[in-house]
Amino acid sequence: MLIKWWDLLLIAFALAGCIQLFYYLWFFRRLANYQPEEKEITRENAVSVIVCARDEAENLANNLPGVLVQTYRSTYEVVVVNDNSKDETRYLLEGLHKQFRNLNIVELKQEAKLIPGKKFPLSVGIKTAKYEILLLTDADCVPASEFWLQKMQDAYGENTEIVIGYGAYLKEKGLLNKLIRFDTFHSALQYFSYAIAGMPYMGVGRNLSYKKQVFFRHKGFASHNHVPGGDDDLFVNMAATTENTAIVIDKEAFTLSKPQSTLRNWIRQKYRHFSTGKYYKPIHRYLLGLYSLTHFLFYPLFVLSMIFADWRIALPIFFIRLVIQGFIYYKSMEILDEKNLWPWYWLLDFWMFFYYLIFIPSIWKRPKASWK
Repeated sequence: MLIKWWDLLLIAFALAGCIQLFYYLWFFRRLANYQPEEKEITRENAVSVIVCARDEAENLANNLPGVLVQTYRSTYEVVVVNDNSKDETRYLLEGLHKQFRNLNIVELKQEAKLIPGKKFPLSVGIKTAKYEILLLTDADCVPASEFWLQKMQDAYGENTEIVIGYGAYLKEKGLLNKLIRFDTFHSALQYFSYAIAGMPYMGVGRNLSYKKQVFFRHKGFASHNHVPGGDDDLFVNMAATTENTAIVIDKEAFTLSKPQSTLRNWIRQKYRHFSTGKYYKPIHRYLLGLYSLTHFLFYPLFVLSMIFADWRIALPIFFIRLVIQGFIYYKSMEILDEKNLWPWYWLLDFWMFFYYLIFIPSIWKRPKASWK
């Protein structure tokens, strides 16, 4: 007996729905149910905080004091690499240095022509750092609390070499802010869940820590120096393992950034970030690609199945996914302090179909070489 084409359509929708449910129940529930282990011993290691800046005088004036006044009983320094800035960055940093003696300034006056992006200034900052534990953030980020440094470094255990934190965006009015924050949450839901499952694949440079020894053991960014981005996610993808990676999702350990104010600027920023995914390890590319493909196909297959196939089968599959997704999103958004997005999660998830359409070209388009 021949299978009719609309039956194949329904089978495809059911398969996409089942694969989506697998990701939610196998991976994403791990973040929703995550409970950090109680630590018997609290560590306070010497830490080097590293910030790279190019023409960031305004951001540094607003955000750097929050890094410099952390409540921390042990020793820490803040290394700011001024990468060929043409604004008032140099004079601002010199002024701050008079007030904060733990601020170390590195002035770069030459470009690394064959190394696009901020990998060269970041490498210089890492080599300049005095201490083994490095804590990375950006000039446009401010710690969510005075205990950011303490919370991030406390995640280091005996075998820990990499600590992944959450880089959130400020809550503002408007649809664009919701889209940016949902995208940030959705990415974090994946990379935190994979890390908890023992398959860490990325972190964000807005809030990331690792040891100098793991950086030098992997020869820094040498394997992907030709790629403009990836100073955070590609390095973690290369160096992170089940045993050496920890996560921190304490709200006091978040960093906060001001989101892009226009859709065009946000799309340009995302293109640069997406361009690195094709360099991930094969297993990560496969898992992330399968999730994105079924996520992209889910809504058009649902609509077509409702019209041409049996709606009595299509509708329950749709609602089962919606309910499980809503439960996991609610708990995960609460953990990542994005709870006010939850009433809109169903619309924001539907938006992801158009999101994939917008960013599919990033797979083959070459991003801008400059990091600013």
